[in-house]
Amino acid sequence: MDLINGYKTFLDNGKTERECVTSALEMAQAKGFRDISTYDSLKPGDKVYVVCNEKSLALFVIGRKSLVDGIGFVTSHIDSPRLDLKMKPLFEKEGIVYLDTHYYGGIKKYQWVTMPLAIHGVVFRKDGSRVDIVVGEDEDDMSFCISDILPHMAQEQMKKSAGEFIEGEDLDLVVGLNRNDEDKDAGRKAIMDILHRQYGICEDDFLSAELEVVPAGRARSLGFDSSMVMAYGQDDRVCAYTSLQALLDIDQDLETTACTLLVDKEEVGSVGMTGMDSALLANIVSEVMDKCGEYSSLNLRRALRASRMLSSDVTAAYDPHNTSLYDKANASLMGHGVSFEKYTGSRGKSGSSDANAEFIAYLRKVLDDAKVSYQMNEMSKVDVGGGGTIAKFAAYYGMDVIDCGVCVLSMHSPWEITAVHDIESAYSAYSAFFKA
Repeated sequence: MDLINGYKTFLDNGKTERECVTSALEMAQAKGFRDISTYDSLKPGDKVYVVCNEKSLALFVIGRKSLVDGIGFVTSHIDSPRLDLKMKPLFEKEGIVYLDTHYYGGIKKYQWVTMPLAIHGVVFRKDGSRVDIVVGEDEDDMSFCISDILPHMAQEQMKKSAGEFIEGEDLDLVVGLNRNDEDKDAGRKAIMDILHRQYGICEDDFLSAELEVVPAGRARSLGFDSSMVMAYGQDDRVCAYTSLQALLDIDQDLETTACTLLVDKEEVGSVGMTGMDSALLANIVSEVMDKCGEYSSLNLRRALRASRMLSSDVTAAYDPHNTSLYDKANASLMGHGVSFEKYTGSRGKSGSSDANAEFIAYLRKVLDDAKVSYQMNEMSKVDVGGGGTIAKFAAYYGMDVIDCGVCVLSMHSPWEITAVHDIESAYSAYSAFFKA
């Protein structure tokens, strides 16, 4: 259970991308990994990391073969659906003080009301100084929530569809009260005074802040048999943690260089400087090739083309309460091992990279030889829905890539569910892939 306990701690300490990177770096440094800037050159056996804007992280164990012959990547994303504070979030309305939010990623908005919420993130003042904020997590700490109307008065609300009865603009965080009828802005000013006293920030500092609203509380074992984990952010931190731990636990010389890559922004299309739909991967590999004395534009292209990647992202677990959504013969069953998806996308495989059969055959042998349990799946019935991952951005370089991760029940909800056996299988699969 060391793997599972470590995983739950990772989830508790990493509810934002920056926090995940910080936790991963602490784990890596304890295993002898060093920042690439501290190396003049790299040789086989060296352990090195590259950080990008505190939101993406690449860790390498250098192998004996030339990088031009390819790298074994296991790539996960560390962002999760959430609520972000707007740039001018603080306002008061009829005696209640709120923080205005904008949801990030695909959520069911109604799931986020009337539950304890916490605020995690960072504020940068104009002078460049930084304030890290985590509030609402400790049991003795204050908490926050989004209010809803009582069922006795919700007749009209209940006539609306689930996607309509909570509007995005109504996801406002309750943070204080104003009992001063004479000053209609006294509550907002009082909250700002508290923030200034506790954190030294003024209202304009929200303009240069990244503050994320997430479910408050720790990861828990689920079920009388503790066979599952219930936690926020398991999409996709379950794959991030297992791929990270698999790399850190490498205890042998490698033929092929291994890389665990943790990226940002997948939930909003992998955009931005820390997402996979950017020059992020090419830039990172260029830095490592340079330290190995192998960099050229052509060598970079050859290295990426010769590489193999497990796009380690989660998939939907088969839900016995909603069987009509799944083709059970091709669904991912909880507790049956790590899941491979040859293609994602939607309907006619739109947005999919569609892995080569040769690569799948190679992986089958690697996992069978290592006695790792795995399953092949599709997310849903053909015309029901679908989703995208980072696989297509890796395929752009010509490398072999397939989605490989843990199936999740209640995906994109505030509290997601995974199976302990599947988490352990993912770790074993990533370990076998790195060592193959």
